[in-house]
This record gives sequence, structure tokens and C-alpha cells, in this order.
Amino acid sequence: MRKYKPRIADKILEKRLLGKGAILIECAKWCGKTTTAEQIAGSILYMADPEKEQQNLAMAEINPGRLLKGKTPRLVDEWQIAPKLWDAVRFEVDHRNEMGQFILTGSAVPASFEHIHHTGTGRFSWILMRPMSLYESLDSTGEVSLKALFETPEQIKGENSLDLNQLAFLVCRGGWPRATDLKGKTALEQAFDYYDAVVKSDISRADGITRNPDRVKRLMRSYARNQGLQATNTLLKDDIMANEVDFFDTDTIYSYINALQKIFVIEEMEAWIPNLRSKTAIRTSNTRYFVDPSIAVAALGLGPQDLIGDLNTFGLLFETMCIRDLRVFADALNGKVYHFRDKTGLECDAVVHLRNGSYGLIEVKLGGDKLIEDGAENLKTLKNKIDINKMKAPSFLMVLIGVGDYAYRRKDGVYVVPIGCLKD
Repeated sequence: MRKYKPRIADKILEKRLLGKGAILIECAKWCGKTTTAEQIAGSILYMADPEKEQQNLAMAEINPGRLLKGKTPRLVDEWQIAPKLWDAVRFEVDHRNEMGQFILTGSAVPASFEHIHHTGTGRFSWILMRPMSLYESLDSTGEVSLKALFETPEQIKGENSLDLNQLAFLVCRGGWPRATDLKGKTALEQAFDYYDAVVKSDISRADGITRNPDRVKRLMRSYARNQGLQATNTLLKDDIMANEVDFFDTDTIYSYINALQKIFVIEEMEAWIPNLRSKTAIRTSNTRYFVDPSIAVAALGLGPQDLIGDLNTFGLLFETMCIRDLRVFADALNGKVYHFRDKTGLECDAVVHLRNGSYGLIEVKLGGDKLIEDGAENLKTLKNKIDINKMKAPSFLMVLIGVGDYAYRRKDGVYVVPIGCLKD
């Protein structure tokens, strides 16, 4: 029997159940949301069980409350195929007047909200899960804690065991729980299978609109080429048209991206807007990211050796992996990850901002002394532009790297941390 690897979401779920009647866990298919929920569930209803799906759907129409009976917390898996269950859960939470009654899981938002009449405010709490971070998949030592960096330690320590070849493999394998139990080519094939499922069926099921698989492939390939960039829909269209003969308009691009967001394949990053000493305009466009770097790898038809042979592409997809991990860790700290860019071109790859106003500035670099130095100087430039009379000073500056032997604090106070040493 496959052994369960603990997830950072485990503790988040346990905590949320103490304060809300129902928890909704959302994420892309194959992220492990159901397995995570099963660890704490008192009883389980699998709505999409092939042997019972039709009777479950019929019962959801006739008497949805009957489906909700069982030991709590009751897990309702893939609830979105019967949207009426939302209001039924809300009704039960109100009348039971107890916490921790239900866990709902879904790999897509409902195709229609016609049968949902209540937002769930005050009754529901939302958790967005993502594929496994390197720490969760046991590929990071976890010697450096992101939480601890907010306390600005004088020194940190950690030794990185990941070399360039291993890093390329991990980017291509991704954080899919099942893939982390497999080796070599078998592990790498899982991302391609996931990509094929998205292209052939999942994107069309998002909202019931049939989409041309070839067009989906072209968009996802363009999106993969623009990882970590603030590419507009028009730029994506132009990129596709430069490489393909088929016509795309911006409305089509928007429709396809919206569908990919509904099934949690895409998770774009919002811009961070700090108080600056100068009046420099801040660019507020979202940054493009897949929820896992392996999706971009599959869309581009690449493998580990292709990345090693093209370090520019490797660097972009490594950044996607780092953003995935930072998002997982930030969730545990009640934080969120943003990007920063102003009109002068000054950028910061990631800003981890906590609810209490504390934040850390992070540059992502594949490795090498020059790139680390460039990243450190960039962070210090941004730090000096922040008006600390109107907001807190950054808790830390960190260059997050892929290849490097150790985690350490430089003389100028900037932390250098390999992703293979980081945890929440």
C-alpha cells in the first residue's frame, strides 16, 4: 500500500476545521486533495464513483441532505458535479451549529452557478492546494525555514544535495504525488499524461464548451514560453500567430485561459504595490505561471537534457517551480506571493507578504556567483526605494538558487538559499 506523504495542507485543514462548519479544498486534478482530506475525514461520499454516480446525482436533486449524513467531518469528493450540494451543506452547517462538519473537494469550479444561491460566507473556508513542494516530496532537506527568515536570523545553515541534472529532472517530473513515488522515465511520463488529459478533455469540461485540442496545445505552448512574464493576451496571440497559421483572436485566448484557470492548471501572480520614495509607476499586470513547471515542460515537449542544453528556458521553468514551492509555504504562514516590476525595469521575482504586514523580497536564480550577485544587488536596490516611513522594512532579502552547495547569509545581510534546503 502506498504510504501517505504528509502535506503542508494537512495542518491548514486541521486548523480551519476548528473555526468553520465546512472547508472547500480546490486544486488541479492529481494534486492529492482527496487523499489529504481522507486522512482526517470521518466518513466519505465519492460523488464521481462510477458505480454510484447516477444515483448520487439523482439524490442530489431529490434529497441532497440524505447524502450529507455520516460521521463528521464528512468528505464530499468532487462536489461540483452536483452544485445543489453547496446550499445543502450551507443549510446543514447553519442548523447543526457545530464546527468541522464537512470537507468538500473539487478539481474544477462548477460549470454553472445556477443552482447555487448562497456564497457560503461565514460557513465555509477555502483552501487552494497545489502540487507537492520539494520539501513535501522529500527532495528538499528543509534545513532553512521560510518562517524563520521573517525573524531575520544572524546565520542560517543548510547543505544542498541537488545538482544540475537532478534539478532538471525535478522540474520535468513536477510535484504530482503519484509521480514522486516513481523513478526515471516512468516518473517523467506522468506530466505528459496529465497534459494530454487537459488538452483532450479536461479543458472542455471546465464550462461545457468543446475546444479544439490543437488550439489548446498551441495556447499552452505559448503560455509555457511566457512563464514568469507579464505577457498580455494580445502578446500571447501574436506569439501563437508567429508560429502557427491558424487564426486566434484575443477573445479566444481569454476564453481558453479562463477555462484553464477553472480547472486550476494556471495560477497567475498579482503585482505587489509597495509605498515607494519616488513616484515611479508600478506595472500591475499579472505574471503568467502554470501551477506546476512540468505542465510547461510537457507543453513544450522537453526533457531534462533539453533543459540542460538551454539554460535560459531552464531558468524560466526553474522559477515556476520556485514560485510553486513559495506559494505552498506562504499558505502555511497566512501569506501570499506577489511579483514586483516598475516602469524602469526594476523587478523582484517574488514577494512573500504576510497578513501582519511583514514581507520578504526574493530573487530566483539558477545558480552561479555572477547571477547571485546580480540578484542581491537588485534586491538591495528595491529595498532602498521602499518608503519605510509608510510601511515596514523588508524582513529579509533572499536569492533563491537551484545549484549551490550551501545556504548562508552574506555580509550584506542577503540570504542565499538553495531550493533543495527550503521549507515552510
